[in-house]
Amino acid sequence: MQKNVLVVEDESKMREFISLYLRKEGYRVIEAYNGEVAVEKFKENKIDLIVLDVMMPKLNGFEVCKIIREKSTVPIIILTAIEKEMDQIKGYELGADDYVTKPFKAKILIAKIKRLFERLREENDKKVYIYNKFKIDLDGREVFINGRKIRLAPKEFELLEFLVINKGIALTRNKILENVWGYDFEGETRVVDNHIKKLRNKLENYSIFIETVISVGYKFEVNEYA
Repeated sequence: MQKNVLVVEDESKMREFISLYLRKEGYRVIEAYNGEVAVEKFKENKIDLIVLDVMMPKLNGFEVCKIIREKSTVPIIILTAIEKEMDQIKGYELGADDYVTKPFKAKILIAKIKRLFERLREENDKKVYIYNKFKIDLDGREVFINGRKIRLAPKEFELLEFLVINKGIALTRNKILENVWGYDFEGETRVVDNHIKKLRNKLENYSIFIETVISVGYKFEVNEYA
């Protein structure tokens, strides 16, 4: 499937140069000439990766990065003519995945883009789900918030796993009970409510991802305000 790359650069010649090489590599390119347009383009399109210049009018690259990171984990490569360690640190702290300093060779940028897509593919193969700073590794049976490992009891993890792989689907308590505890479980559906409560307590701000569906049960829904 063709990947969509958002190129955010206020200098038209530089933007055209980057877009030309990306199209030659088979990517679909969406262009933005300032920070405000970038945010709008991101909302309107399915974006797989962002090449983001720092020095721009309206909103600078750091501000755009911060806004997008509040809603998405899409890979972001910061593009800048400023080669300062503190600026690079700031970019990484805001959630940028990589950095390219101008002037640069197109093949370097392309290589970094391919590496990020490869990393995403590997994470998907490993059944790793990342929502902002909330990471769920199903194969490793581990959960992390802000890089800190969260300790879950076996049934709490299995409950979270079942919710995550059915993201967006309203699940009844009986459905959860059958799939997490087993068809031969003789307890009441109240056990689901008790484990949901414990799970929410451990997931901190991300507890809002587990929504109560009135008269039905629960569902896992990614909330951009977490």
